[in-house]
Amino acid sequence: MASSPRRSAGPPRQVDTDERPLVLIWELTQACELTCEHCRADAQPDRHPDELTTAAAERLLEDVREFGEGQLVVFSGGDPLKRDDAVHLVEYGTDLGLNVTMTPSGTTSLTPDAVADLADAGLRRMALSLDGATAERHDAFRGEAGSFADTMRAAQAARDEGVPLQVNTTVCRRTVPDLPEIADLVADLGAVLWSVFFLVPVGRGAALDPLSPHRAERVMEWLVDRSDEWPFGVKTTEAPHYRRVAVQRADEPPGRQMGITAGDGFAFVSHVGDVYPSGFLPESAGNVREESVVELYRNSALFESLRDPDRLNGKCGACPYRTMCGGSRSRAYAATGDPLGSDPLCSFVPEKYDGPLPWGEESAGD
Repeated sequence: MASSPRRSAGPPRQVDTDERPLVLIWELTQACELTCEHCRADAQPDRHPDELTTAAAERLLEDVREFGEGQLVVFSGGDPLKRDDAVHLVEYGTDLGLNVTMTPSGTTSLTPDAVADLADAGLRRMALSLDGATAERHDAFRGEAGSFADTMRAAQAARDEGVPLQVNTTVCRRTVPDLPEIADLVADLGAVLWSVFFLVPVGRGAALDPLSPHRAERVMEWLVDRSDEWPFGVKTTEAPHYRRVAVQRADEPPGRQMGITAGDGFAFVSHVGDVYPSGFLPESAGNVREESVVELYRNSALFESLRDPDRLNGKCGACPYRTMCGGSRSRAYAATGDPLGSDPLCSFVPEKYDGPLPWGEESAGD
């Protein structure tokens, strides 16, 4: 068992997102034992026959290295540990100079020995999901009795191995009451980061109730106001207007881009090699079996359009915060089929904007 702490994962501070993503997610597999209610992938128990082979996966990682040494790569799923070469691929990517992290599922496969193997292979961070503050509520959301206990065990194993821990939490109407207690758990677990994911209604998640724009705004204000008190960092996923809320709470003017959005600092490779701006924006720019992920990220028309805030339309296109926020391109796509449209979760209406609102003529909700 490792005894010394490992360096916290993180991309270079200054990155030209026209040239490389800050974060590249690779979905090793869609296979998973869980049946989570929000699952983007609609994961299945068995692996897909067209998944990238080990040799193809190694070639992908070699291509990713062309973005530059230290590129952050997140191995996701499904459950990446459903692949018997997952530990090997962590080691292979690490030896290439990549910054490899993983989001394994909280299942019985995530044993302390498995965590130790990942740590020894060079894993830089482990991200675990907590979607309820109690075993009963988390397990119900995840569709598997015992998932909460498995997650807690894995979190302790990560601490024992010196692997920095991140906690991911899905925010929807069902889970939002638990957020204060989950924040306490995140602190108790010694996590370095809480990633708060605002639901995008795709996959199984289409059956869940998202927050209204008004309530989402209140949650983001709460996160901003509490973030300085917590011993861990906070980021939002698929809610870039958290940055707008933060500068408004600080009474600061709009600034330049401070984060990432789908296609702009962020890319996703599916289990079969398709390259998307995000796993929640399933419009493919091409496949890594046919073209380098570097070429697709840098030069595909889809990715180039998503990196130009002046191409946004509707309310997002008129917003003075569009260069620091840009709205969730994934949620805009899910709602309208247009990845450059307005994000329907954002309640902010730019001054003098009199065009259509993404939630229609009714209010943004309570």
